[in-house]
Order: sequence, then C-alpha cells, then structure tokens
Amino acid sequence: MVAGTSTNVTDAVERLKCNWCQGMNLKTALSCQFCGATLDLADVVSESGWREAPRLKDMTEFHFFNSSCQVEGEIVPVAEINLAQGDGIYFEHHVMLWKDPAVPMSVLQLPGGMKRMLAGMPFIISVAKGPGRVAFSRDATGELVVLPLHPGMELDVREHAFLLASANITYSFERIKGLRNILFGGQGMYMDRFVTANESGLLLLHGYGNVFERTLKSGESILVEPGAFLYKDSSVQMNVQMQQLTTGLFGGSAMSLAQMIGPGRVGIQSMYVHHTTE
Repeated sequence: MVAGTSTNVTDAVERLKCNWCQGMNLKTALSCQFCGATLDLADVVSESGWREAPRLKDMTEFHFFNSSCQVEGEIVPVAEINLAQGDGIYFEHHVMLWKDPAVPMSVLQLPGGMKRMLAGMPFIISVAKGPGRVAFSRDATGELVVLPLHPGMELDVREHAFLLASANITYSFERIKGLRNILFGGQGMYMDRFVTANESGLLLLHGYGNVFERTLKSGESILVEPGAFLYKDSSVQMNVQMQQLTTGLFGGSAMSLAQMIGPGRVGIQSMYVHHTTE
C-alpha cells in the first residue's frame, strides 16, 4: 500500500501523520515513507489558504508497494526508481534519464493518438517493469510533486507535467471544451486524468518553480492564470472567465482566465509556462 494505516490503538498513537499525504509513519521517522515530506514541519499556509508543496531534500527516499524512489538534486530534480519484481510504472517516453539494461519496457496502448499529437500532447506512454532501476527528470527547473492517490480518487493534470505513475493507476485524457484558445498556450485541448480503483497508487508531477495547493469548498471559486494551473481533483469544475480590463479613454481589453469551482484541491505552479511547441 502507498499510505499506511494502523488498526492497533496504541500503535496509532505512537505514529506520525504526514500533513501532505496523510500517511501514517513510525514515530521515529524524520520524513514520510510514502511521499518523502519532512515530518517535523507544520503546513506552511498563506492567509489566502495556499499551502506549499513540500520541497524534497536531496537524496530523500520513500516507498510504494515493494519499490522505492530516491530524489536526487534540487534545481532540476531526478526521481530514481528502484523497481521490485512485479512492480511497474508508466511515463512519457522522453522524460526517462537512464535505466538498467535489464529493465523491460513496453508501450501503453492508448486510443486517439493522432488527435493528441495534433493537440501537442504526448501520444506514446512507455511502461517499465521491475526488477531494476530507472530514473526520470524534466528539462526545466522546479520541483517534484509527490501525490499518493488513495482508493477511489480522480486527478486531472495539465499537459507536460506528468512524470510517472504506478502501473495500477488508470490513465486517460479528457478534452476541456471551451479552453482551446487559452489553456496551455492555445493548444491544450486535453488534460491527463489519473484514477485509482480499490487500491492506492503513486503519481509524480513536475512543477515549474514552486508548487502550491488550495482546497476549495463547495461552490467556492478562484480565477487562475491558465499557465499557472498544474492539477485539480476531478470534482473541481473548470470554466473560461473573461476578465475585462479598462484603459481609460482608449477603451479596454480582456484577459482569459481559468475559473476553478470547488469542491476539491487545486494545484498551481509559481513559474507559469505556456507550451507553444512539443
């Protein structure tokens, strides 16, 4: 399992709960064994309700199923996965940095590949299976966002942010109607969707700059610059909002924003990016 729970009352009292992923850890642990977040720091939350995603220290290690992930570096972080026998992950093929020769690879079969290619989205998703080591990184500064997904969760992620996911998470993509001209630099008609069934899974994203998360109440809304959007719970509705800007005697103009309506989590990145080419 990705997140641990305890059925023994005494044992539960002696465990530490991770503020980021809610995983239960041994009371002697310094970092969460499920997401790598430091356990001795409280949540850092702004007055408006945004909390910082934990910036993982160099050489932080955490576990999923029988496998492990070690984060190496901080400016352009690398996720080195030590896959156990029987465990697997999938990823966009161009984010792999290196792998052991013995690690077998295959391709995840996806429908609609040509439409995704025309929209600037990856249409080849690679699969690696253990045993062996394989490492991943993006070609940009930022941070790794570790998101253990508990059973029955659905998460939508912007294009080119997905780094890797455990093989038990269902992968698909969703077309976002009405956002073609503003989301992700004019070509982001699709978002990646990750869904868990009856067991937990692990999802790693790359965020440009720093990453912040806010939980919206039912009916609560915020306006987000489209390039800053990183991820959201599927329960969060996304619409186009035109913001009128007045310029005095010479009339005005408008800017397009993404309106997020709760309930659910919304993740943003501080160094927002509009992809114009693959």
